Amino acid sequence: MFKKLILVLSLFTVLLSSAQNEKLFDQATTAYNAGEYEKAIAFYTDILENGEHSAAVYYNLGNAYYKLNEIADSIYYYEKALLLAPNDKEIKTNLSYAQNMTLDAIDTVQETGISKLYKNITGKLTFDQWAYLAIAAMFLFVLLYIAFYNFNYSSRKRWAFIGSLIALFVCIIAILFAYIQQKDFNQKRPAIIFAEECSIKAEPNEAGQQVFLLHAGTKVNILDELNDWDKIGLTDGKTGWILKSELKPLKDF
Repeated sequence: MFKKLILVLSLFTVLLSSAQNEKLFDQATTAYNAGEYEKAIAFYTDILENGEHSAAVYYNLGNAYYKLNEIADSIYYYEKALLLAPNDKEIKTNLSYAQNMTLDAIDTVQETGISKLYKNITGKLTFDQWAYLAIAAMFLFVLLYIAFYNFNYSSRKRWAFIGSLIALFVCIIAILFAYIQQKDFNQKRPAIIFAEECSIKAEPNEAGQQVFLLHAGTKVNILDELNDWDKIGLTDGKTGWILKSELKPLKDF
């Protein structure tokens, strides 16, 4: 009886939270459409504080900050939205607009054809989506395998057997891609520079030699950390040390 009560209360809490977040989202949309961007940001932030992290909320936050000409914040939230919806064209387009307003032009090391093809394929879905596909394919495999044993006609048995093998193959590939995506996600620690201008040092201390400068809105990857310093890497291969307070990691949810 007690367990059932806990379950009912938990379900009620989830439904109540969902209703509150939906109301906040509607209020934020209304404020945004009225040009009250700071008010919209406050509503979207309340949704995040309630524990809901979605591409739509991050994307709308990016739009609101872009309207306020706060480019670093705008890029930060667009990038967070892309982590959850990596193939969304609208997010990519708006992100490119915001990136064009940054000061740093970072070259990208060209990838080989095989590496580019591999990333294009595995990057079609997030690791969660690949995992869901694997579960669906496994479920289909079980159904077709049961059908294979229960069908009376040889033609139906043959198609059920072939279908089950295809479903099993898709399941294995999806599991492999999910593993690759999760490993890649865990290894990369992207962050956005928030300081208007920051000196990147050769060593993790104030006395270290400056190796280059970066400005607000630039995306970097955190490679290592030591006390108050992060070692960062750029897409052009440059590395250096920066104060933790001058950047914000994207994967903080």
